[in-house]
Amino acid sequence: MFTTNIYKQLSTPEESGKKIGLFRVLSSIFGGLIAAYLGMTLLVFIIPGTAGESIIIPLMFNTLIWACFALWIVVAPTKLKALLRFLLPSLIFSIFLLILF
Repeated sequence: MFTTNIYKQLSTPEESGKKIGLFRVLSSIFGGLIAAYLGMTLLVFIIPGTAGESIIIPLMFNTLIWACFALWIVVAPTKLKALLRFLLPSLIFSIFLLILF
């Protein structure tokens, strides 16, 4: 009963498109940050060469990727989709990092 209420509350779209909501803003800021750092860490392992040489490109693009992830999360129509847009890329990047590390 409790989980169905949470699911119903998270999957209900906002009535007004003028309010973003604190939940989506915070999940986009922190979710975008976590997903961007995990993605950039994965990129360091993928780029050939030593870690010192291959860290330049992820450092340059980190803020751009963070902004893109945050925008993608914040425009989600429901809180559940915003949460999934934060969790799924973070989980995928984490699994790939565990495999490569």
